[in-house]
Amino acid sequence: MKLGIPKEIFPDERRVAATPPSVHKLIALGYDVVVEAGAGEAAHYRDEAYEAVGAAVAVDTRALWSEADFILKVRAPMDNPALGKHEADLMKPGAFLVSYIWPAQNPELLQKLAARNITSFAIDSLPRISRAQKMDALSAMANIAGYRAVIEAANRFGRFFTGQVTAAGKVPPAKVMVIGAGVAGLAAVGAANSMGAVVRAFDTRLEVKEQIESMGAEFLQLDFGDEDGSGSGGYAKQMSDEFIKAEMALFAEQAREVDIIITTALIPGKPAPKLITADMVKSMKPGSVIVDLASERGGNCELTEPGKVVEQHGVTLIGYTDLPSRMAKVASDLYATNLFHLLTELTPDKNGQPAVNMDDDVIRGLTVVLGHDVTWPPPQPQAPVSPKPAPGTEEPSAEQQAAARRQSERRSLIGKGALLVATVAALYAVGAHAPESFLRHFTVFVLACFIGWQVIWNVTASLHTPLMSVTNAISGIIVIGAMLHLARAESIAVGIMAFVAVLIASINVGGGFRVTHRMLRMFRK
Repeated sequence: MKLGIPKEIFPDERRVAATPPSVHKLIALGYDVVVEAGAGEAAHYRDEAYEAVGAAVAVDTRALWSEADFILKVRAPMDNPALGKHEADLMKPGAFLVSYIWPAQNPELLQKLAARNITSFAIDSLPRISRAQKMDALSAMANIAGYRAVIEAANRFGRFFTGQVTAAGKVPPAKVMVIGAGVAGLAAVGAANSMGAVVRAFDTRLEVKEQIESMGAEFLQLDFGDEDGSGSGGYAKQMSDEFIKAEMALFAEQAREVDIIITTALIPGKPAPKLITADMVKSMKPGSVIVDLASERGGNCELTEPGKVVEQHGVTLIGYTDLPSRMAKVASDLYATNLFHLLTELTPDKNGQPAVNMDDDVIRGLTVVLGHDVTWPPPQPQAPVSPKPAPGTEEPSAEQQAAARRQSERRSLIGKGALLVATVAALYAVGAHAPESFLRHFTVFVLACFIGWQVIWNVTASLHTPLMSVTNAISGIIVIGAMLHLARAESIAVGIMAFVAVLIASINVGGGFRVTHRMLRMFRK
């Protein structure tokens, strides 16, 4: 089967759907790969690099579209002004297509593809499950967009990100607020924090708090009861009106204080929510920057102009819709890898013939058109049914659990009582028959064991290793005592026991000092 890689015609799109390394792997799956001349130039991949790995280079765009059995693209098919036809109309009937399609926003495109009998896979509709992570192009591109957003903000911002102390005075660090802690938001948090900024992040999903804090940022949390914005598929859901009101008040307060705002908030199938109002922009300090990653879906800021950089009230608003494309080489590498993994799933026999298994959750979620049928949206996954417990293994009732707990406590008390009686009897037997000299030493031994146990037991577990340096002194005393016994041993048994005591205590002293020395080196520059 012939697999075609056309050149992207969307304005300012620099990515390509396949790179020479991925083409080499696609050929190993049994496909004959044809790349349009110049398709990889903007991503710094020359036609010669494709030919070197076994791909053919096509000069005739129309022929590539009409002869290819399988098309790999970045952007959804669109009108080609040079050829005067829609790209879907250029495709061979019965062909296959993989690209971004955004089926919820493009129902007309789905009907056009179905009319042409073109089985279409929307990479943007990939289910968010663990097995599909290697094909998750949305996450890969969002990671790039979040990083690039910080770079664009730094380029427009008039100060250092990190604090500086110079002979001319002190420069405070930049304050950055990231709204939305998905893949793009976390990438922005990491990039801004690594550049030395003071980073704050907000998300309606409380589950991301630990992720944000682990990356060195402050989580802005609303005290709003148990309301959580965690939706299906790892996305956020629509919040209540009261929550949104409190959220907007928080953003208004932060806008007056921070220098840079990066917004990433999106809800699947809906326009981007407006989170930064014109009044908030007006309240920001002159020279501040807003990077709106949701600009392609209308923007999170009321004043954002998609695809443009504008200045309003002394604040620079960046509304680029092509942030991943501005890092075309790495974006193409990641996207091409995602598509290769998808074709690996579609071509299990490695014979160059895709097999669409609609019983596979991943393939079913991706498939928006199957032949002449529009198959989007996919059916909602059914909740797993818990198997009925086998007879005799049912979950015990609350009364049964309480009775079992009481019985366990009684057994524990009986065991402790028996241990106490046995200990008292043993101590009485020793005191009744042992000589007075032994009894004095035995008393000291028992007290030392008790005090030592209490000391160790009440020390935090994280301090057990530093505690070894303290026990070295105690072990030193044991060495001295054992050496005295060894010097005046009256029998072989006493000599052997004294030697063993010297040996064990010496090991403890040496090991303790070694561990302590290694710990001290951790705090040296």
